[in-house]
Amino acid sequence: MSSPSKRREMDLMKLSVLLPFGLWVHPSIHSLSLVRTVDSCLILACFSCRMMSDYKVDMINDGMQEFFVHFHGPKDSIYQGGVWKVRVELTEAYPYKSPSIGFTNKIYHPNVDEMSGSVCLDVINQTWSPMFDLVNIFEVFLPQLLLYPNPSDPLNGEAASLMMRDKNAYENKVKEYCERYAKPEDISPEEEEEEESDEELSDAEGYDSGDEAIMGHADP
Repeated sequence: MSSPSKRREMDLMKLSVLLPFGLWVHPSIHSLSLVRTVDSCLILACFSCRMMSDYKVDMINDGMQEFFVHFHGPKDSIYQGGVWKVRVELTEAYPYKSPSIGFTNKIYHPNVDEMSGSVCLDVINQTWSPMFDLVNIFEVFLPQLLLYPNPSDPLNGEAASLMMRDKNAYENKVKEYCERYAKPEDISPEEEEEEESDEELSDAEGYDSGDEAIMGHADP
């Protein structure tokens, strides 16, 4: 059985490989020289397992234990068109201990805390097995949770109550949140950096104009 560190590398590779144009690994992983350290059987395993959909993975640091995954709402569901940045943390004991996952942008769902983004998912919190991996989470467990919420065990009581009381109103609320909080631009770091730069520029311009006004009063 592979070591926890080897398993973390393998699972992240599975999640980051893009098809059909050969084997490609997210650029941030190249910097770790991971490809050179993974044996050929691991690469083949990653290649065969990453067949269904592509994921963008943003590494948080130089380690393999914290990263963001861009997760898209299931097709033909009320979450279709939404995209969320999900933070993943792998403990040293992974895969024997489940990963920690949470939504960073808002989603309206009975089993997701609206403020913290934490997820109530039995397979993560109670019935996790070392046989599961990250691909299972993002291709099976999370899509199933969005398709089949469990309002009897909620983290968002308002969403659970609305779902049971008025399904149409609940679905409209979900779609409203997707439009307001779950568009690609809502999770783009480039957009955040541009907004911060614009704010800094505006502050600087305001400061400069204030100085000019003061200087103007000083002249006779």
